Amino acid sequence: MTWTVRSPATKEVIGTLEETNGERINEMYASAAQAFSTWSGLPISERIRFLRKVRLQIIEELDQIVKVISDSTGKVSVEALTTEVMTVVDSISHIEKRAAAALKTKRVKTPLTFIGKRSYIEYKPRGTVLVISPWNFPFQLSMIPIVEALAAGNAVILKPSEVTPLVGRLIEKLFTQAGLPDGLLQVAHGGKELGAALVKGKPDFIHFTGSVRTGKIIQTEAAKQLIPTLLELGGKDPMIVCADANLERAVQGALWGGFTNSGQVCMSVERVYVDKSVYQEFVDRLVEAAQHLRQGTAADSDIGSMTFPQQTAIIKEHVTEALDKGATLLAGDHPDKWEEGQMFIKPMILTNVNHGMAVMQEETFGPVLPIMAFETEEEAVALANDTRFGLNASVWTADLERGKQIVSRLISGNAVINDVIITVANPYLPYGGAKEGGIGAYHGDVGMQGFCVQTAVMVDKGRRKKEVNWFPYEGKYELFVRLIRSFWGENRNWRGFLAAYRQLLKKESRK
Repeated sequence: MTWTVRSPATKEVIGTLEETNGERINEMYASAAQAFSTWSGLPISERIRFLRKVRLQIIEELDQIVKVISDSTGKVSVEALTTEVMTVVDSISHIEKRAAAALKTKRVKTPLTFIGKRSYIEYKPRGTVLVISPWNFPFQLSMIPIVEALAAGNAVILKPSEVTPLVGRLIEKLFTQAGLPDGLLQVAHGGKELGAALVKGKPDFIHFTGSVRTGKIIQTEAAKQLIPTLLELGGKDPMIVCADANLERAVQGALWGGFTNSGQVCMSVERVYVDKSVYQEFVDRLVEAAQHLRQGTAADSDIGSMTFPQQTAIIKEHVTEALDKGATLLAGDHPDKWEEGQMFIKPMILTNVNHGMAVMQEETFGPVLPIMAFETEEEAVALANDTRFGLNASVWTADLERGKQIVSRLISGNAVINDVIITVANPYLPYGGAKEGGIGAYHGDVGMQGFCVQTAVMVDKGRRKKEVNWFPYEGKYELFVRLIRSFWGENRNWRGFLAAYRQLLKKESRK
């Protein structure tokens, strides 16, 4: 089957693509297994050499990559460049520097009760990793898990979103041009049926980024085969603005955090809570600032189009319900005025909202900012935590200690003080969610390690015939009681511990 791919912003045809035949899935897994057997045996330095070539290939084709991303998603070029390409090359550079240290065998301490033994952790690649990526950041959210998995020694099958398939083809081309061995990275193009078939193909690990609904389906199928997963799911991310915050910075932060990529960011600001004493000033400034945003496809536009047509229906539903329940629309167009198939949605600001509205509870994933006032810090924290999601949050205050204390009370996998979204772009930090924000984390050292089986190893020189805790147990109970009380009791008694241990050794030596 051949797809005709159109730009969501211009509706123009931007390419064609062949859907992957589901009958090829077994063949793809066989190719991946064969490539893995060689790749996993290479030194990390050799694997990193290939990944460095990919990074340089990206730099070489920077403008073309930005164009493919922008045409495929409708996002403006600056956002395609900074939030997608720049984040990816920085992450690859980080992996080049950190992979050897993150994945090397690590010696760890051995407790005194195992005197004479050594302990270490070995990181072994899992095998074939299935990466299922979304349409909102199709380059970044495909490339980073791919590169982490490859650095760890795995083979990868990528199933990019059928909404932005040309980005998947671009990724495949980049790795081919860099000389990656055949079968090591394969791209399968198709919809949810192909994705389901790939999951049933029994990969060794699944990395999924997307909706909570689809994530639960994948988790259910994976559980049947006990396939480990990493799920990066949705968000309903709160922004708390305290009375002492730099109000102009907070306004600009809300503006960018809520409307960048037309709000199609899982870490977008989706709820704003402002101290009552500065609430009206904040709202007035935000509405004024929103009027100056330029929307379109020009090089200097601020906001592009929506990417996925069906997402506009969710936005319309959330906003319409809020307005019907008494919310006030201070910026943007009423959904009743939208044209059929409209993909450019003007940024919307809502007030007089409450937690009985979907726009304050469910992921809207569009350019919508609902704002509420709060009277106390406790109320703000309670409102921020009143959600089934827990991906990201931000706190705005001049008192950094206060900001840290508030962050400590938020149930969130990521948090920022006096900024928005940026933790995902710091390759040294783990990235993952709490509650229905996701399961597991990647990025940082834990990201590469997560694509590995971690084997805990203890080594004994094998010189003694027996260990003191082996059979027979005759006469050992009281000695172990003395040992435990001496070593872990309220007042540690080293002499008592050593005496009990020596007696156990003597007893064992007489057996």
